[in-house]
Amino acid sequence: MRLISLAPLAVAVSKAGGIGFIGAGTDVHDLEAHLREAARLFTQAPVGANLSSTLPIGVGFINWGANLDVALCAIEKFKPAAVWFFAPHENRDLVQWTQLMREVTGGLTKVWIQVGSVRDGLEVANWCHPDVIVVQGSDAGGHGLERGAGIISLLPETADALDEAGFGHIPLVAAGGLVDGRGVAASLALGAEGVVMGTRFLASDEASIARGYQDAVLRAKDGGVSTVRTKVYDTLRGTIGWPERIGGRGIINQSFLDAKDGQVTEENKRAYAQALEQGDFGWAENGRLTAYAGTAVGLINKVRSAADIVNEVRKHVREIQSRRPRKISKL
Repeated sequence: MRLISLAPLAVAVSKAGGIGFIGAGTDVHDLEAHLREAARLFTQAPVGANLSSTLPIGVGFINWGANLDVALCAIEKFKPAAVWFFAPHENRDLVQWTQLMREVTGGLTKVWIQVGSVRDGLEVANWCHPDVIVVQGSDAGGHGLERGAGIISLLPETADALDEAGFGHIPLVAAGGLVDGRGVAASLALGAEGVVMGTRFLASDEASIARGYQDAVLRAKDGGVSTVRTKVYDTLRGTIGWPERIGGRGIINQSFLDAKDGQVTEENKRAYAQALEQGDFGWAENGRLTAYAGTAVGLINKVRSAADIVNEVRKHVREIQSRRPRKISKL
């Protein structure tokens, strides 16, 4: 949700009872401005939070590219409730980020670290002792491990491994392929303390997203077939620096289809550049522009406010949890 989840969406989610994150990503030069805007939005319509201690949103960083010194200045000044780390070149790189974030906020800002494998979970738990571990399954949209398991097996295996290693006290939050109450209820049953939803909020009123991109999300069906994890979209966008083991999941488009065996030709690059000049039409049915989204994209069919999404999911989870167990078939 880099550059899509900015202050309006983050604040709306938090006001609805979740915790919204500003997707700062790799470029943090304007992070202070986004945090200032978030603080302004909260003072316009206060929520039940003490803004003198923490700003009730989080900030997400893509650590291979984010500038630590610049990030620290913004975090120290505004003290968001949480920071979220993802995609360092090496997991050990997060030790310094964790230590310094805790120092400049006096421990007020909680550290969330995203992982996509059991091994990564054990490493960050041992080296960083995060307050929360976000376990991202392979169904997730946007960037994640090119090789990984779905949340159904990854979450409980990670939980078991952490518990055995003495880190069972660290809360786990599930991510990847979760867009409605059914996915949330399933994640809670698997042992998650909460869930992250990214793709669902692409179709929210507050998302900073092109209409063409949003329309592509609403149009996509059968997400396991209509999306793909690849490096093609990064190559076309000129995004350089992602760790080799990470790729981006997006809706299959003409740019991907024209990239034979993942190889992007100069002709493909020129066509992509031309599509950028077409505005929303660049995401049309035969379009070429990147639309990152997860495999659950087919479950999304309407743009709604962030508050409505949060409230509907919460209501659906409660309904599922209150149902009587169905009679088990004798078959």
